[in-house]
Amino acid sequence: MQKVAWIGTGVMGAAQAGHLVKAGYSVTAYNRSPEKARSKAEEYGFTVSSTIRGAVEDADFVFVMVGYPADVEDVFCRPDGILDCAKPGAVVVDMTTSSPTLAQKLYALGKKKGIPVMDAPVSGGDKGAREGTLSIMVGGDEDAFQKVHPLFECMGKSILLMGPAGFGQHTKAANQIAVAGATAAYTEAILYAEKAGLDPKKMLDAIGGGAAGSWQISNMAPRALAGDFAPGFFVKHFIKDMKIVHEEAESRGIDLKMLDSVLALYQAFAQAGGENEGTQALIKYYREQ
Repeated sequence: MQKVAWIGTGVMGAAQAGHLVKAGYSVTAYNRSPEKARSKAEEYGFTVSSTIRGAVEDADFVFVMVGYPADVEDVFCRPDGILDCAKPGAVVVDMTTSSPTLAQKLYALGKKKGIPVMDAPVSGGDKGAREGTLSIMVGGDEDAFQKVHPLFECMGKSILLMGPAGFGQHTKAANQIAVAGATAAYTEAILYAEKAGLDPKKMLDAIGGGAAGSWQISNMAPRALAGDFAPGFFVKHFIKDMKIVHEEAESRGIDLKMLDSVLALYQAFAQAGGENEGTQALIKYYREQ
């Protein structure tokens, strides 16, 4: 039986690890808050380690799904971190939305130790993680991709190798640009419908099957309308993603006016107390304004 280490058992990671358990892999998870990992272990069937070393030292595959680029660099590079403890030949996959530059750095560090490192951020939110229908955007080497592909198939439906290290993160950046626009757009559509006296649910039904239709319209707009603001994807993490995209674009001389406008909206909402809500809660900020 192949062994898997899973680092990060949050909203997304625990469900993803659970799919690997169901597929017959032996999964040991580490979370910096061990009680959170233990609270998910019974539901998803993985074993919990109190250290990164205990999770990764015998693993054939190591997956990382944490919050911020600084968290990624920490679990990879700290003493007794992944690069210290993973065995040569183990395939390490960072599924966090992070920096393309960091992905390239970790790839190079892994190569020196004989550890292939891939960046594989995902799209699809908590629903996609639970249902195993995520879109997985991968950067790294072809041979490592082929080794890990059967595990990706347990978690996602669209699985594409986009290019060398960092290209998974570049693809996720493009994804987040599109998501930013779609999220602000459906929020403003709901607000307009409410002010115009339309039934907003009927409005969403009407436009969802036409040119305005999108994943956000189908999955997140109904949550916003129902007042379900639980975080499938935290506002604070969306802000983190948009800041990464802004910095990458700025370094290339690209002016992303729409993205920067949506980023400013979410930053204002976070400052008003919304940082730990789901991205669909932006409607609250609009209504308050």
